[in-house]
Formats: sequence, C-alpha cells, structure tokens
Amino acid sequence: MRIDSHQHFWNYSEQDYGWIDPVSMAAIKRSFGPADLAPLLKSQNLDGCVAVQARQEEVENRYLLDCAKESSIVKGVVGWVDLRSPQVDEALARWAAEPRFKGVRHVVQGEKDGFLDQADFRRGIARLPAHGLTYDILVFARQLPEAIRFVDAFPSDFPFVVDHLAKPDIKNGEHSVWAKNIRELAKRPNVLCKLSGMVTEADLKNWRKSDFIPYLDTLLEAFGPQRLMYGSDWPVCLLAAEYGQVYDLAAKFTARLSSSEQAAIFGLNAQKFYRI
Repeated sequence: MRIDSHQHFWNYSEQDYGWIDPVSMAAIKRSFGPADLAPLLKSQNLDGCVAVQARQEEVENRYLLDCAKESSIVKGVVGWVDLRSPQVDEALARWAAEPRFKGVRHVVQGEKDGFLDQADFRRGIARLPAHGLTYDILVFARQLPEAIRFVDAFPSDFPFVVDHLAKPDIKNGEHSVWAKNIRELAKRPNVLCKLSGMVTEADLKNWRKSDFIPYLDTLLEAFGPQRLMYGSDWPVCLLAAEYGQVYDLAAKFTARLSSSEQAAIFGLNAQKFYRI
C-alpha cells in the first residue's frame, strides 16, 4: 500500500481555523475534503492517506473519522486529545475504540518552550500505548533538544514520529544546528520522521529543489529508509507548491534507493507505524 502519511481536511471557518491568515494564506482559506485529495493521490499512484488534526478540538476528531467512513482513501486519523486532562484515559479509550483513529498530536510548535517537559503532559503521553496509539511530534528546530529529553522520558519501544523534519529554517539555509540535533534524536530507534512540510519552510515563491537536498541527505543518513515516511502536508503545501511538485521532490530524491526502500518510505513504514 502506498500512503501519504500526512495531510489535512477541514471545513473552513475563520473562527475555527484562526491560524490560517486570510491574506498570506489565502490559497488555503477554504474547505478541503477527501474528494479534493482523491484525484491527487491517484495521479501519483498512491492508495490512501493519514489525516492529521489541524485544530485542537476533539470535535475535529469526529469530522476526520467521518471523512474516513465516507472515503476509502482515508486509512487513518491522527487526532487531538487534551493530554493534560485528569480524564485523559476516558478520552483516549473513547477515540481508540474507533478503528481508524491511530494516534494523537499536539501543536507543540505553538507552545512556550519547555512544554514537553511538563509532568501533566507527559502523564497523558504515557497512557497512549495502553490504548494502542502513537504520537506525532510537531516542533520547531529550536525545540529539538526539548524533544530529545521528551523521547528519553519514555520506554525505547514507544512509537514516535517527527512531523515536517522538525521545521528547519530552510529559507535561510540554517542546517548545522538542526542537523546535529536531528541526528541525536534519530539515535532513538523508536523515532521515525516524516518527509513532509518542506516547501513551506523554504522561500514560498522562489524555492529550488536544491534547497532541500542537505536536509534530505541528513535525514536519510540519520534515520535510514526504514524510519522515513513520505507526507505531502496538503493542502498547507499549496502555499508554496502543487501536490505533484511536493511528491516529485521526495520521489526524485529517493530514486537512488532500492525498490524495497522506496516502498518503505512511500507507504510500508506508515502502514506499520499507524497499524493500517
């Protein structure tokens, strides 16, 4: 199965999706659903996708699961639960009962530094394996040392995946510090990384394919093909590139690999990680 491991759906409203700036992000200031994505996946011979939360409300979990029920392309959902809540176990049990609900994410990039060190958040995270759920780590590059401490607080078989390469500053070519920290994080064999969200960390209107090579080379060296996943970050990627362009970046970079290694990156790793 060939899978896009990271994309989003939403019924747009300014109130619910306030992070979408109406001027600079006008290209995605509308609703996006499975019917919009299906032909894009088909054009790249992809079988399905993992829909990831785009706002921190449990009501969106239901919307994404409804998308999964209505469309066979949605193979899994990564939703949101208040992991700091004293009732976290009840919430996790409720959502884990849904077969397509695979994991949880919190928008840590929007939190103050040190968020991942909080005891109440870690208590909630610790309950995920009991419910068969994974965790997507969404941080900026500067938060990688925090993410390393965070991962080290849990057993070595706890399933983590880093979203969007941990958002290095590709636009300004800042690579060395990010590379040092991402290599350190990659030493933990239970941590995977998504090849996603690259174009929106580059110069939105003037990026070149060569901008991404140092970052992709570092990830391939650090994680290897068995711990990388292709993800489009559609429709957010539309701020900088069409779906086909995003896919092409990953496909051409991985063309040097064996067919089995490419199959791992473009689906098998996500299938195993999210139990699809």
